Amino acid sequence: MRQRELSGGPGIQISQLCLGAMSFGTEIDEETSFAILDRFVEAGGTTIDTANCYAFWVPGGSGGESETVLGRWLASRGGRDDLVLASKVGSGLAADGGAEGLGASVIREQLAGSLRRLGVDHLDLYYAHREDRQTPDEETLATFHEAVTEGKVRVLGASNHAAWRLAETRALASARGWTPYTAVQQRYSYLLPRPATALPEGGHVHASDELLDLVRSRDLTMFAYSTLLWGTYTRADKPLPEHYEHPGTERRLRVLGEVAAELAATPNQVVLSWLMGGDPSIVPVVGVSSVAQLDECLAATDLKLPTELRQRLDEAV
Repeated sequence: MRQRELSGGPGIQISQLCLGAMSFGTEIDEETSFAILDRFVEAGGTTIDTANCYAFWVPGGSGGESETVLGRWLASRGGRDDLVLASKVGSGLAADGGAEGLGASVIREQLAGSLRRLGVDHLDLYYAHREDRQTPDEETLATFHEAVTEGKVRVLGASNHAAWRLAETRALASARGWTPYTAVQQRYSYLLPRPATALPEGGHVHASDELLDLVRSRDLTMFAYSTLLWGTYTRADKPLPEHYEHPGTERRLRVLGEVAAELAATPNQVVLSWLMGGDPSIVPVVGVSSVAQLDECLAATDLKLPTELRQRLDEAV
């Protein structure tokens, strides 16, 4: 699997695909989680994504399960220095049932918890998981910078942020001499929801054209989640979410099917290849529940989209 440099982290190489560990320890048992992780690393994958809140919404989950399973796997396999570990703070549950936010005490406490559960002394990438407009940006950014200067975090990122907020916080960090957000994680796939649609999944923010332009023009690293729309592209038992139902979707699905047939590939593989080879080039975060599903995704790293086919995909709007 090819590698590329992570923006803001000279010398940090990330893999073409990032393995999403959200369901490890809740919807996916530990044995299966270990098998998926082993196969990912065997294939040359290095970059693994989790969060402190994964997955409190699953019955029986309280948050931290994913990091705990990852920590056990790391302890049994070793090889920490060969991996790029990413986690997040800001979407965990506060005492009042709302999001925990990005206050200084929350960041410090939750970072310590993530490091403890993972059994590591630092994270390679640490995200603000969602916006917190109740906490002054100065407080949030100063605390993240503190974590970097202490060696607990190497690179900072922002997830589920509006483009203007990302630009504003980066400007503030630059003015104060603090570490800026140089990685972005946003929801993005080949199919696009209807304009002005509020996504039903709480906290999810879809990548806008403005955000993609910011990523491209400022040489940021873009990670995309929900890339395969929970199986919608290939599984009859996974109907298309209502907010994706519009004429543009019909055209895109038709062309996607045609391109997949011409390449003897699955629609999932075409979507992943389209993301990885676009402008800006995107690192898909893939969440799978079996080694077989992971193998389908891994095959996309060897799938080349000819210019003519990529143009057909791009123009199906």
